Amino acid sequence: MSKYYFLLLSSIIIFSCSAKTENQESSNETPIVEAAQSFENTDTAYFAGGCFWCVEASFDQIKGVKEAISGYSGGAEKNPTYKEVSYGKTNHAEAVMVIYDPAVISYDTLLDIFFTAHDPTQLNRQGPDVGKQYRSAIFYTNEMEKQKAQRKMEALAGNYKDKIVTELTPFSTFYKAEEYHQDYEEKNPNDRYIVNVSRPKIEKVAEKFKSILKD
Repeated sequence: MSKYYFLLLSSIIIFSCSAKTENQESSNETPIVEAAQSFENTDTAYFAGGCFWCVEASFDQIKGVKEAISGYSGGAEKNPTYKEVSYGKTNHAEAVMVIYDPAVISYDTLLDIFFTAHDPTQLNRQGPDVGKQYRSAIFYTNEMEKQKAQRKMEALAGNYKDKIVTELTPFSTFYKAEEYHQDYEEKNPNDRYIVNVSRPKIEKVAEKFKSILKD
């Protein structure tokens, strides 16, 4: 193995969303989140766009978003753990459940934020994170969401050199990720992955949607 290849491999491991310590990975309790029971007059939307730390924080800064929760969706396996998902042992994607007030922010705007927060032309990866668990996907809960997502992708197609590969999948189940993943960017601002990968995406969303950022 050449010295250059070794350094490149090391940098990928360091800056990967899946690079975690054993004590962090010890939690495997991932309860199903079926509804936003603690919020009234809200809707839920489900997106996957690479590492859920980036996507969660991108949405969480927007007015009308009551909460963004990191988790797993898109697979048939029950109660997946982060280790199983990140190692590609399930068909789940790292996903985010967005609980929002439709009187303040529309599903169309959520779609705009989603497509700003990641590159929808990367197949089964986002930057240093490689695998189907990092795929771009929209888990629609009704026909309206499906049609809006289809129209949005058609409208955005000309903005990209490559084809949009975002999957449109009927929503089935969402499993909340281990607690240390929740608000990870806020709790770990100096994490090397956050600084080098997540923060630029979050700031890109903040700049484009600065008129609707939370105070």
